[in-house]
Amino acid sequence: MADIQQIPDSVSTHLQGDPFTAMMQLQGKAFRDVPGRKTLQVQIGGKSFFVKQHFGVGWGEIFKNLFSLKKPVLGAMTEVAAIQKLDAIGIPNTPLVAYGQRGCNPATMQSFVLTEDLGDIITAEELSEGWLSKPAESRQALIQALAELAKKLHGAGLCHRDFYLCHFVVKKAEFEQGKLNLHLIDLHRMLQGQSSNGKPVMKDIAGLFFSGLQVGWGAEDLALFKQHYLPQSDAFWTQVESRSKALLSKFNSQKFQARLAADREKLK
Repeated sequence: MADIQQIPDSVSTHLQGDPFTAMMQLQGKAFRDVPGRKTLQVQIGGKSFFVKQHFGVGWGEIFKNLFSLKKPVLGAMTEVAAIQKLDAIGIPNTPLVAYGQRGCNPATMQSFVLTEDLGDIITAEELSEGWLSKPAESRQALIQALAELAKKLHGAGLCHRDFYLCHFVVKKAEFEQGKLNLHLIDLHRMLQGQSSNGKPVMKDIAGLFFSGLQVGWGAEDLALFKQHYLPQSDAFWTQVESRSKALLSKFNSQKFQARLAADREKLK
């Protein structure tokens, strides 16, 4: 794999020394810090950005994914390609600013992606709080917007792989003006070239329905989503229902909640 670097002068002029090394050493507010990868909010030239730094996943992680029949995420270029594809099909996301990759060994290569900070945002999960008490018009508008975005995404052969309400956001200022312009974020696991009715798409929708069930979506909400989404078979929707309920059961388990609390504690 060849070295890749695309850093505009508006960013590189504020970095010390080698720009790639400087990007990999940026410090800021941590939103994600797991082995091999960090997501930070950083300040460069007085402006706010988000950087994802990938430090190499190791052969163990690669083989674990392969043995589980999953495509391993080796670095930032998956997200770079995802942003470029979403831009091409008209799905708002996190605007790309800079990216880079170094190394040939897939287990140790380093990479980063720098994106614009969208500013004050509200997630679809937050918009769904107190779901049953919200006006029917507001609930229907959100469900329809989610379904139409999902239809465009999956119709283009893309799968998000973390397709939950927290990864759909609107800019607060726009929302206060009555605009429901959903942006899709956290794109580092995106798959391309997928069948619109295949298993990865089913898993995406099951993930979305799972997070919907968490906030109180009912049968009418699910039916409205299906109405504005891609046509799918009865078997597809049966699998979605089964998987979404299984995810809900797992999420509410004592073991998962303990792990979630531990992850949150690390970010304090």
